[in-house]
Amino acid sequence: MPLPEPWSGGFSLSGALLRWQRQHGRQDLPWQNTQDPYRVWLSEIMLQQTQVVTVGEYFQRFLAQFPDVRALAEASLDSVLALWAGLGYYSRARNLHRCAQDVMRLHGGAFPRSASQLQTLPGIGPSTAAAIASLCFAERVAILDGNVKRVLTRFLGFDADLAQAANLRRLWQLANELLPQDALATDMPRYTQGIMDLGATVCTAKKPDCDVCPLQAHCQARARANPGKFPVNTRKLKRSAQSIWMLWAQADDGALWLDQRPTPGVWAGLYCFALFNDRAELLLAVPGILSAQLRDESAFKHVLTHKDLYLHPVRVLLPRTCQPVARGAWIDAHQWPQLGLPKPIRKLLNGEPGR
Repeated sequence: MPLPEPWSGGFSLSGALLRWQRQHGRQDLPWQNTQDPYRVWLSEIMLQQTQVVTVGEYFQRFLAQFPDVRALAEASLDSVLALWAGLGYYSRARNLHRCAQDVMRLHGGAFPRSASQLQTLPGIGPSTAAAIASLCFAERVAILDGNVKRVLTRFLGFDADLAQAANLRRLWQLANELLPQDALATDMPRYTQGIMDLGATVCTAKKPDCDVCPLQAHCQARARANPGKFPVNTRKLKRSAQSIWMLWAQADDGALWLDQRPTPGVWAGLYCFALFNDRAELLLAVPGILSAQLRDESAFKHVLTHKDLYLHPVRVLLPRTCQPVARGAWIDAHQWPQLGLPKPIRKLLNGEPGR
């Protein structure tokens, strides 16, 4: 299927993006100006569902502790989760660790150079694979993350529902047809960075700055004065809510009773207080403890992508010889700060406000 208008006039989206990126694109992000697939891969995984401003600090800390794929592969999963704590979507951290191990075990420590091969690794989907392959190895392959979907659907006036797989495949086909054709060694990395930059800084979800966009003269959404309509996706996430009571049990020597959460589930793989469906169930975990010995801390809401958690911490000081009737173990005071703890748990322990 040929590309729709306005390409009959000879306009080149890739040429416009390349010129714009040189002058106005982002140039100083800590994972830019490199063709090191380890750094690009790490940044791409971290940036999934997470804002750039949040990722920057985590990215630098990861590089400091795990400077290359071998260091990450040889690390314990607990140490990886500890550094990841607060970024959310913890399956990304588990897949990150597995992927590093597979790169070492199956590929001799070198990332595959093609998008198709990269997709065989844990946690690397088609768009992430394309980003690594195009940025690091100049492969002519298109990414299609959220920013790029927005740019292309607005530019093309592509109003088919992306909840339908056939429409998403068609958009991906168009994305590949729009890629640079020449000088791929230089133009593919710059084009990939440019279309991500444009979506992140100009063609934003709300209040896009169409007046400074290099595609404005040929953008179908601008011509129709309805950029907010794009992209069309009728698949809506349903939010739910859950109340959880947390047993904040601490021994007299500072140890905490912590349970490593099962996979899958909320905070999978992280160390957490014992969790209960209600306060009565929690009380059964500390038999013989008088009600006066329990202190209910202020309840608070913790927002996940698909769910609101209403957390009710209940604090109790116990002798080390006493073990709650709940999954877990006493973790020494010098050990638990180094573990992967969910963000709200760590904030509680640090006495931070605004949990």
